[in-house]
Amino acid sequence: MNTVEHCEASILFNGTVYHPDRKGEPHSAIAIQSGRITATGQDDEILSLRNGQTRIYDLSGRFVLPGITDSHIHIEKYSLQLDQVDCDTTTLEECLERIQVKAATTPAGAWIRGHGWNHNKWGGYGNAQQLEKVSPENPVYLSAKSLHAGWVNTSALAKCGIDTETPDPPRGRLQRDGQGTPTGIFFEDAVRLITDCIPRPSKSDLAEAILKGQAQLLRFGITSVHDFDGARCLNALQHLRREGRLVLRVLKHIREDNFDAILESGIATDLGDTQIRIGNLKLFADGALGPQTAAMLRPYDGNNGNQGMLTEDCESILLKGRRAAEAGIGLAVHAIGDRANREVLDALQIVIEERTTAGLRPLPYRIEHLQLLDPVDLPRPGALGIMASMQPIHATSDMDMADMYWGSRVKTSYAWKSQLDAGALLIFGSDAPVESPNPFLGLHAAVTRQRTDGTPGIVGWVPGEKLSLDEALYAYTRAPQKAAGWDSVLGSLTPGYLADLFVLPEDPHVMQSSELAEILPEGVMSGGKWVVGPGWD
Repeated sequence: MNTVEHCEASILFNGTVYHPDRKGEPHSAIAIQSGRITATGQDDEILSLRNGQTRIYDLSGRFVLPGITDSHIHIEKYSLQLDQVDCDTTTLEECLERIQVKAATTPAGAWIRGHGWNHNKWGGYGNAQQLEKVSPENPVYLSAKSLHAGWVNTSALAKCGIDTETPDPPRGRLQRDGQGTPTGIFFEDAVRLITDCIPRPSKSDLAEAILKGQAQLLRFGITSVHDFDGARCLNALQHLRREGRLVLRVLKHIREDNFDAILESGIATDLGDTQIRIGNLKLFADGALGPQTAAMLRPYDGNNGNQGMLTEDCESILLKGRRAAEAGIGLAVHAIGDRANREVLDALQIVIEERTTAGLRPLPYRIEHLQLLDPVDLPRPGALGIMASMQPIHATSDMDMADMYWGSRVKTSYAWKSQLDAGALLIFGSDAPVESPNPFLGLHAAVTRQRTDGTPGIVGWVPGEKLSLDEALYAYTRAPQKAAGWDSVLGSLTPGYLADLFVLPEDPHVMQSSELAEILPEGVMSGGKWVVGPGWD
């Protein structure tokens, strides 16, 4: 990360300052004082505000936008994954080769970690014996791209005490062979049988890893995140904040396994400031599309009657939602399949209506992913005031699997435009490390419904759900700050707002939509301080 010394006052001129309504003559300059935007306007009027201490930056036609927010990220997992084996390969054999290379330089007995495998690309799952052959002296744990499955070798099974007698946990499943022996593949909460016995990084090691992740996110123009990792991640973030090294603004959601402690502490949604703020209680209603554990109203196409795994039903979500609401905490519920989304909507409708009837202040409610809804449920999030937290890049990654397993149901999948038109607050993220956190890949997906290679064709996949560029930018900038309760100070290039922004080499509105995925900022500012670049100064 290239950091430039903080200057109390600065002016950026001779460029274009983004305004979402795009009406009237665009402003070409922006003035910043003590970390906040003080004025925007034309060059002459803004330059007249300078004094001897003001740093002047000539944009030379560049384009300035509000900082990006990734509205769904696992910053601990993403940061740690940067040093793990990349298992996102086209074949199982290539993945095994990478593990073998890693094993050759890893001390015997030390864990080898990897991430990103997708059995749908490989035509089937791997097994423990295959991993053992390439890594006989090291336990191996590889998380799936979806984060809803894991793959281990026989050394890892032995180290964690897992054998034929090990039962499936309540919200997970071990894949087994015909004799009931675990194959090395774990689904949903079953992965914790492995992850709970892997040594955890120290607080300082985790903090250093998060610094690496932060540096990469800042390079993408991401200045805020909504994080879904656990308590140790919050601890590391607070550690970095105390040391003055935390740049990202973090809406920190609460995992269910920390909920009792949170209730006892009195922490509630919206507690905090513009650096770290407490968000919602995270629940999981189902699994994921990749391993076919997302909960469905009808079976997956061609999958022997499988309807996925419902990990929380309406009654369970309702009970936890009421308990959270009493403590002043909203919910953020993971739901991918159409059945899971219906169960969540039914539960949240009751919780919201109960608070309204009682005259209590509204709490924020959001559904994470919202990947497939039954047609009758499409308008419900907007009607209930539930935020639609979605990830555009999932659609372009998942389209082949969705076509294969959901068939004609894809007409109402990844339905960003439908949610926007129905009045939902649409907020975008990446789900990193499930996908790349690069928001320009997400913008490209949102606008084109195509992969970066142009597939599946010029029209795009389920093209009726495409967004305009401004709609997609809003979902990455202004809308997430509304979701976080920061909309009075962040998400807009407006006088009085904190100067979180980034600079592009040109206006993305004049680019071909196919070029959106190739953009990278040339400068990124947080609170009036350059944290990346500026590359042209």
